[in-house]
Amino acid sequence: MAIDYDKLLALKIPDAEQTYGAKDCILYALGVGLGLDPVNDDELPFVYEKNLKVLPTLAAVLASPGFWIRELDTGIDWVKLVHGEHSVVLHKELAGSGTLVSKSRVLDVVDKGEGKGAIVYSERRLFDKAGGDLIATTVQTTFCRGDGGFGGPPRPQRPVHAIPERAPDLVCELPTRPEAALIYRLSADLNPLHVDPAVAKAAGFPKPILHGLATFGVAGHALLKSVCGYEPARLKSIAGRFSAPVYPGETIRTELWRDDAVVSFRAKVVERDVVAINNGRAELG
Repeated sequence: MAIDYDKLLALKIPDAEQTYGAKDCILYALGVGLGLDPVNDDELPFVYEKNLKVLPTLAAVLASPGFWIRELDTGIDWVKLVHGEHSVVLHKELAGSGTLVSKSRVLDVVDKGEGKGAIVYSERRLFDKAGGDLIATTVQTTFCRGDGGFGGPPRPQRPVHAIPERAPDLVCELPTRPEAALIYRLSADLNPLHVDPAVAKAAGFPKPILHGLATFGVAGHALLKSVCGYEPARLKSIAGRFSAPVYPGETIRTELWRDDAVVSFRAKVVERDVVAINNGRAELG
């Protein structure tokens, strides 16, 4: 089976609904590394229900429609998928509890050619069920390694944000927990790649890897700490390209370049000197 361009663009992805509360917000925050120092006054509000604050990147996992590329008739070889890029735009600050409804769609499909794969851009919009307000918009880029040459209209994939050539203005190093993937998976992705050593080895990794969106959350934490004074409402958007896996327990050094309200960033694994997230861009309010 191959991708049918028109059919994939018209695909109806079922709406999803999620009711969440303080425990969900706290579990997510623990999964991306907050609370390692339990008496840190800046991090405590994210992991304690008293005066709870919510990490903006939680929007990346709320009201997920599930693994729709595999579950629906997409024509995509889901075994060969790679999560390429992710972005979150916050239209309103996330509350500590509520019910959200998500509406998802395929935005575009780019055929890179036979043997070169295809790029699928998909969007998920989160709405507050009670008031109908748009809370957040997430866009995911999926690299479909086994699906090039299906005959889609030729055109280039979307450009990525360029990192400034000067030295970073700020650097933030954050450790990850050795059990980070075990905690994070309870908020989002239950893929055994992140927990089962046998599955990880079959996929070519020496041990389970951390979820890409968990690394995304660590970068979001670095932004909150470095340029937002731990005030979630100040982070209006965050986007980045995944370029290498992270192993739980490794340290992530986020380099930041500030140009007025735009912050460029890159996240590196200290222990292996590899870039885990590149071409990062955030906007402050």
